[in-house]
Amino acid sequence: MLSQNQTDPPPKLGLQTRLLLSHLVVMIVGLSILVGVGRISTPQLFVWQLRQLEGRGIRVGYRYELEQVFEKAWSRGALWSVLLGGGAAGGLSYWLAKRITEPLTEIQAATQRLAEGALDERLPESDILELNELANSFNAMAQGLENVEQRRRELVGDLTHELRTPLTVLNGYLEGMADGAIAPNPETFARLTQETKRLSRLIEDFQTLSKAEAGYLPIQTGAVAIAPLLAGLCDRFADQLLADGPQLQLHCPASLPPAQADRSRIEQVLVNLIGNAIRHTPQGAITLRAWAEGHRLWIAVADTGQGIAAEELPRVFERFWRSDKARTRDGQGVTGSGIGLAISRRLVELQGGEIEVSSQLGQGSEFRFWLPIAP
Repeated sequence: MLSQNQTDPPPKLGLQTRLLLSHLVVMIVGLSILVGVGRISTPQLFVWQLRQLEGRGIRVGYRYELEQVFEKAWSRGALWSVLLGGGAAGGLSYWLAKRITEPLTEIQAATQRLAEGALDERLPESDILELNELANSFNAMAQGLENVEQRRRELVGDLTHELRTPLTVLNGYLEGMADGAIAPNPETFARLTQETKRLSRLIEDFQTLSKAEAGYLPIQTGAVAIAPLLAGLCDRFADQLLADGPQLQLHCPASLPPAQADRSRIEQVLVNLIGNAIRHTPQGAITLRAWAEGHRLWIAVADTGQGIAAEELPRVFERFWRSDKARTRDGQGVTGSGIGLAISRRLVELQGGEIEVSSQLGQGSEFRFWLPIAP
């Protein structure tokens, strides 16, 4: 049986050691060639030069002694050159290897700290181009992870806050019925059903938003005819409007070009926008408009409802934002999940478009978005 020492793999050398050894090998090979060629050729060249002098009539005495002295002097000079040159080259090789590996060691340490949860870890710039690119890639990765973690915390916090209200209502009614303080009549059960539907809608919207923000929501774009889509939505929502409620209008030219988009996702966006307009427009009109402008196809949902204050407009597309949580058509305090507009913005962006809003408090709002026109 093999012993433990026989089965263990040999220790691996670090990058700094490998670089230093490679530089030393190159240096040794170069010096060996230099000394070897010099040792063979230099004495012969010296003898040849002496013969040239004798050929020109110059007498050279003690020729053998001169050759011996020259060879001895050359050998000593070569030895000192090898020692000094090798020492200088070895020191320079060590400095260069250390200078190259220090940023890598720093990157390794930063990676470990990032894995331990230090998402704010960043690397400084490097003078070496490749290492600087590596540091930039690491910083971009760390920034992306930090953003994901921040969104996760915000989502968890917002979802916890939003779930608290319906759960509190359900718990209150159930405890009241258990104590006999609340009668189990149809109105109570209707209220409980309303809160459970609100919970289901909130969870469904939350899942949709999470997939959209993570890029996991499937988008299948193609040429979509907008006019029949808007007409179908108007017919669907017209059945839900009360006689004393807002009037739903459609302004869409028949010659409108098709949009390059996902039909089901456009419909989802418009359902969110129209539903939002109905909730906040007790009376008046809700208008759907579509028009082409250059290479863009615009769709707008305008209402004459309560509107949004100017200071709140930048927050309209934030998750779980509502300008007035108590503002509803039926006065029962039931609003949307607070995620519909955030979902709409992300769906429009995933299809290559943009969404924007304009509003005046007390006069109404207009949500409009554009999509690329199909080629």
